[in-house]
Formats: sequence, C-alpha cells, structure tokens
Amino acid sequence: MSLNLDVIRQQFPSLNRPAIFFDNPGGTQIAKQSLDRITKYLIENNANHEGAFATSIASDAVLDEAHQAMADFYNAASPEEIVFGNNMTTLTLHLSRSISRDWQEGDEIVLTRLDHDANVTPWVLAAQDKGVKISWVNFDVEDGTLNLDDLQKALERKPKLVAVGYASNSLGTVNPVEKITKMAHDAGALVYVDAVQYAVHGSIDVQKIGCDFLVSSSYKYFGPHAGILFGKRDLLEKLVAYKVRPATNHLPGKFETGTQNHEGIAGVLGAIEYFEWLGREFGGRYVDGLREEGYSGRTLLLKQAMTAVHAYEFELSRALLSTLEAVPNLRIFGNTDVRRLDERIATFSFRIGDMNPRVVAEKLAAENIYVWDGNYYAINVTERLGLEDKGGMVRVGAVHYNTLDEVAKLGEALKKIAQ
Repeated sequence: MSLNLDVIRQQFPSLNRPAIFFDNPGGTQIAKQSLDRITKYLIENNANHEGAFATSIASDAVLDEAHQAMADFYNAASPEEIVFGNNMTTLTLHLSRSISRDWQEGDEIVLTRLDHDANVTPWVLAAQDKGVKISWVNFDVEDGTLNLDDLQKALERKPKLVAVGYASNSLGTVNPVEKITKMAHDAGALVYVDAVQYAVHGSIDVQKIGCDFLVSSSYKYFGPHAGILFGKRDLLEKLVAYKVRPATNHLPGKFETGTQNHEGIAGVLGAIEYFEWLGREFGGRYVDGLREEGYSGRTLLLKQAMTAVHAYEFELSRALLSTLEAVPNLRIFGNTDVRRLDERIATFSFRIGDMNPRVVAEKLAAENIYVWDGNYYAINVTERLGLEDKGGMVRVGAVHYNTLDEVAKLGEALKKIAQ
C-alpha cells in the first residue's frame, strides 16, 4: 500500500492554501493531532507539576505519556532517558556544561564541518572554558560525505567526545552514525548525535546505533517548537545537572530545568500520535519484517510509519534530483549520484549561476513556493564551499506530505528564473 497523499494532507490544516512548502528543513507544518493535543491540554489540564488537584494530576499524566511516546519514537529503553527542552540548541548548550564538567586541560573532542552550528558552538564554548583541543573532521566538497579517515586519525588521540549529525541540514548527507558510534566507543569517546534533520525522514533506534546522546526538535517533524534529548540512563544519572535546589534529583526531571512548555510537550505527543496513525494506515506491508527485528507495540507502529515515509521520500529525492539537474546553469552541492540516494535525505542545496540565493528565494516566493536561502546555521559548510560571503545556497527540502506535482512546479519556476 503506497501513501495516499490526499488523505495525508488532510491531516495538516495549514496545507489548505495556495502554497508549496519546500522550507521543511527549517520547520514542517503541524499535524492536526498535535494541534488537538495542544488545545486539549490548555483547555482541560493546564497546570504545574505535582499538585494535589485534578488538573495538575492530569497534566502530569500527559507529560508522562509524552516521555513514553518519545522513548518509543527513539526506541529508548525507558522514558527516564527522555529529556524535554526548548529546542535542540538549548538542550545541547545545557548538556554541554554537564558533559564537559570533568574535562581537563589538554583533553580533546571531535567535531565535524558538516554539522549545524547547534552541534558545534556549544562544544567549542565548552572546550574554550576547559582548555580542551578540538579535532575537526572535514567533508568531501564534491559529494558532501564525511571523511572517516579524518575521524579515525582524530580518534587515535582518545578524545572525550564525538559530536556528529545524523543528516546534514545543508547538503542532505546521511552519516553512518552506527559505524561512527562504534569507532568512537572503541576509542573511549562519548557520542552526541544531532538527529534534527533526520528524524522526519527515517526510523531512529538509539539502542541499535549505540550512541550516548541523541537530540531532535519536534517542529521538524509535524509538532510544536520543542526539543527532545535521549541520554543513556547511567550517564544521565551520573552527570551533574545545572538546576535550582528545589528541583528533583531524579530522571528525567533533573535536566528539565524550570517549568517546561507543557502544552508544547502535549503537542509532541500529538505528533507521535500522527505517526502512529500513519503506521496503521500505510505501514502494513512492513509489519512482518519489523516484527522479525524485535519491534512491538507503539514502537512497531512508528517503525512502520517511518519505513513507509522513507520509501515514498526516496521517490521524492529521485524526482527532485532529476528536476534540479534539468534547470540550466544550476549546480547542486552534495551527493548527486542517483545510485546513492539511500545515502541522503530529500534536501538539496544549489545555486543558479552567480545569482544571489536570496533573489532566487524571493522569485520562488512570488510563485508561492517557499524555500530557504543562506547558510541555514551550517556555517562551516558554506565556509568550506567558499559560499559564505556569496549568500550561501538555495535549499529545497521535501517531506512526505509533498507531492510529485509540487516538484514539477518547482522545476518550471526554476527554469523561468534561470532564463
């Protein structure tokens, strides 16, 4: 059973307008299930933690369910390994203080030039505070893949941490995070994975990856603006949390500083419920194979959903690549090998000749086609490509509510712009 785009798009009220959303890497449209959860929370059980009264008790129950839902989404071992926060950047800045607390001057960490700055600068700041050296892993400017030889050389110096992205928000590259995690662990390093760009495109299994920490933001997968961190329980228990004294010392609350965005967390639960619906409706063909891999319950439904999404988005990637390559004087940055589409997500960055990317974005916006331009906070990428002082690139990113017809309209608009 393939995806029924008419039925799927009905789950997104904001798609009911004359616009084509290819700005998804910067944030997707929100699912009805998420909106409903937010509204229901604010009307029926808007209260703070651990009160003796009905709305507080009901509020805590929703937040507990959201922790369990995200544990299922990541395939974490328990909801105590799930920490909510404002967004990936804020969570990483927060956790970097705890993780770096025991670093010593002369220690080393490993960062990549392919990452969003949210998985770079928090570690750079921590390293500066502690006198720690940074080893950089470069990427191939032709196909956008990480240089694993660079990584292996850096690991020979026994770093404390490797921070790496699951998928590049700029070039679309999917990194081999399971392999990278094993390499890092063999060298005694912790692994911190930024999964913000990957989470909407494919299944995540933190137990299979083996990473120590993984973080994403739900506004990138049909929910509200919120961040969700996975951390291995033994590490979260051991780490010192920067918090106020009355706050709990138990997981996950000790890292959820202050009063959280409760309605947002309820909205995250709704986003996961959207994926459950998707798994029930369109993921049936994958159920036997996923059961053989050991998945069950809600986790099984979520894996069904993401497997169906991944299969459809493979076709979107193929269509986008073909469409962009047909535009005169357009250069795509990153992997353009149709035989390697499984190594990327449906996110493509490009330039048309010497045209400023902002001008291209504005011309597309005039056609009601929404895209991003600039560096998208992946400033190391645009610097390495020599494009930071030239306006960066134009970025188009598809998710599974996008259609092949929308891809065709993008191509027609770009050909007019390129004339």
